Amino acid sequence: MLKPMESPREQVIETPAFRLIRPAEVTTSVVFSSPHSGRDYPQEFLAASVLSPLQLRSSEDAYVDRLFARAPLMGAPLFLARAPRAFIDLNRGADELDPAVIEGVARPAHNPRISSGLGVIPRVVAGGRAIYSGKMPLPQARERLLQHWHPWHEGLRALLAETQRNFGEAILLDCHSMPHEAIESHARPGQNLPEVVLGDRFGAAADRELVDRIEAIFQAEGFRTARNSPFAGAYIAQTYGHPVSRKHVVQIEIDRSLYLDERRVEPLPVFSAFCLRMARVTEKLAGLGRAKLSLAAE
Repeated sequence: MLKPMESPREQVIETPAFRLIRPAEVTTSVVFSSPHSGRDYPQEFLAASVLSPLQLRSSEDAYVDRLFARAPLMGAPLFLARAPRAFIDLNRGADELDPAVIEGVARPAHNPRISSGLGVIPRVVAGGRAIYSGKMPLPQARERLLQHWHPWHEGLRALLAETQRNFGEAILLDCHSMPHEAIESHARPGQNLPEVVLGDRFGAAADRELVDRIEAIFQAEGFRTARNSPFAGAYIAQTYGHPVSRKHVVQIEIDRSLYLDERRVEPLPVFSAFCLRMARVTEKLAGLGRAKLSLAAE
């Protein structure tokens, strides 16, 4: 059962799978979510892994939840995962099971995510380091999906449906951070590295004009931007983005070296200032949903 915790400004709904922070009054069709910043590491998972807790954290989009923490103050819901990405990847399909880490799973047709160890239950963390020394039973994998993957997606699906009922559209901003080395490895010689990559699956997940406006907001705050390279969006954008139905998903990837000591997975001294910068971005992003509503009313 959901147990809401009330405050004068917001309502917080906690389950083992997610944390939903709702503003006192939702005033925009924009929803912010962070599927990879969860840091509730189950003790049994830590015991089963051959990696240290710090090594496991290398897969986190660490502190992305805090970068967008002011969204509810701007009238937008904030939907957060609680389980870490190394434990379960919510940006993968429930059927993306890796036979190299789960017993009794048939080898699938070619899937580059599974082949690289990044299925729904990851086999590796950043740098290709193996999480486990052996395989887990299929019932254990299914229980993990039942406890975390399905409730998270059911919660997100319900939130987006509610948003569309109330506003006639839903704009999901799927918030992530990316390792600096991932940007470097995809850069051309002499290219200025992007600090923010917006993924709309090359127009399949969101209206182009909307993505233009999101990009302009980041650029106005001084960020260098790129689109769909090296990240175009994965399961969440593919599943929930359908612009013709006024369902838009834009994946936002932020260079984590701007605010994070990536080796220690700790905020840099500039973290507070960076959060203020992101608060200005968040306010303008939330405003995108209000601008459309105002035009519709007129």
